Amino acid sequence: MPLPTPEIAALLIEIGQRLELGGESPFKARAYYTAAENLLSLTEPLPDLIARGKLRTIPGVGEAIAEKILKLYNTGTHPTLDRLRDELPAGVLALLRIPGLGPKKVAQLYNDLKISSIEELEAACRDGRIRDCKGMSQRTETKILQQLELMRRNAGSCHLHTAEERTAGALERLPQLHPEWTRIEAAGDFRRRCEVVNDITFAAVSKEGVNGDVMAEGMPVRVSSAENFGAAWIAATGSDEHLEKLAKYAESKGLKWSEAGLSKGAKPVPCAKEEDVYATLGLPFIPPELREGQDEIELAAAGKLPVLVTDADIRGVVHSHTDFSDGAQTLQEMADAVRGRGYEYYGVSDHSQSAGYAGGLKEAKITAQHKLADELNAKYPAGKFRIFKGIESDIKEDGSLDYPDKILAQFDFIVASLHSRLTLPKEEQTRRVLKAVSNKYTTILGHMTGRLLLRRDPAELDVEEVLKACARHGVVVEVNANPHRLDVDWRYHRKGLELGCMFAINPDAHAIDELDLTHYGVMVARKGGLTKDRVLNCMNLAEFSAFLERKRG
Repeated sequence: MPLPTPEIAALLIEIGQRLELGGESPFKARAYYTAAENLLSLTEPLPDLIARGKLRTIPGVGEAIAEKILKLYNTGTHPTLDRLRDELPAGVLALLRIPGLGPKKVAQLYNDLKISSIEELEAACRDGRIRDCKGMSQRTETKILQQLELMRRNAGSCHLHTAEERTAGALERLPQLHPEWTRIEAAGDFRRRCEVVNDITFAAVSKEGVNGDVMAEGMPVRVSSAENFGAAWIAATGSDEHLEKLAKYAESKGLKWSEAGLSKGAKPVPCAKEEDVYATLGLPFIPPELREGQDEIELAAAGKLPVLVTDADIRGVVHSHTDFSDGAQTLQEMADAVRGRGYEYYGVSDHSQSAGYAGGLKEAKITAQHKLADELNAKYPAGKFRIFKGIESDIKEDGSLDYPDKILAQFDFIVASLHSRLTLPKEEQTRRVLKAVSNKYTTILGHMTGRLLLRRDPAELDVEEVLKACARHGVVVEVNANPHRLDVDWRYHRKGLELGCMFAINPDAHAIDELDLTHYGVMVARKGGLTKDRVLNCMNLAEFSAFLERKRG
């Protein structure tokens, strides 16, 4: 039986990982990772491409990888993979999931200490054996143990984009497995757009009229009759705190709310739609993203629920990278892709000079990029699309930006971001960021805390003080849309709004397909209560240009 596409992609990734562990060039391994990513984003079924002999039309798939894909598809394995598996036990691959342990260190741990599992690694750290490896120390052991604890804490959780993929897959399979369900909808953490999703949950209508909770493919499903589906969907979606507040509010209206739905006395109140539940309580519909048990019910009762930003409100892309630094595509390719998506402007912001690991731009590269941007802008229809010249400047340890003022003044905008020394003490880190925010050239504060969800805790910062400074200096707060970041945390959005901050929903894209990460930024911006009038890149081209002019003085 032919191997499904996701499993082929997983095996390509395994080949790449094993090549790196064996000392092969990272570029050779990257070819397999790229091919795997492109397999997963195919718009045409892989079997059709194979049947037409068109495997090499897939970006990143040359003759050698095409041959491996075909062999994997037909047999589930490949001689190269079999050989690589003989060289290293499977448990070694698990060590690559630990942040800070790259292929070279993992191979060293296996070769020197025969560590081939996470359990053996933890034991070696606690025994003090890791420091016996060249280049490793007691600090290495401490960092590994901290990362292992973080992984344990987040076990079973997944990123928002992964939850979206799993949910979509389940919504395709469940109707076939349960034909008695006439409607199935996503619920739980994912529907509330939590940045980390703990459970993939659903609500379903049964034509048999049954009610209750069941498990399907290991996922919880709340099943109800059609006439009570609205209540069931709310119960399956809302946080415990939202549902508790809803019950109290219903009681104040002479009604009773429970997981079974609404009732008046002993008589159930049919609620086929969620709107029916809220309307019966005298409330407008509360968007799922807001159902966290904060003050959403009070806002609804007062008629003050925000009109949340949507994907359609975004008018341009700001904070994105090209092959001038560590991006995959050229400036023209990225700009054309942005324009092709219907946006009105593209803010390029490659890495600054201190980011040597990412090909940060020295002065000559800045001049070349600006010249190219001018040439491209001359070709685009005036007033319809424009490239804006930006840079993602590292915030240096003392809080200064990465170039002298004479160079900073050449940019249309500056995204100031933390990329190093993320473990500084809270007071010192806060001072550092406050200084960067106070710099007259800083336009946007990028991914404020530097967190990587499920991998790296945020830098310790007095976020409220930073938000106050952003409001005072007119610095825009980034909602970094990369689903591994989603930073600044949505829990601070409301405070930023109260203080008068503007926000920007930025994909931090390093390739064309990553431009669409903006979607996840919108998800968490909605969760934080953001409205389009407070989002910088909901401005049209003329408004955005005028904003930058005002900010530059």
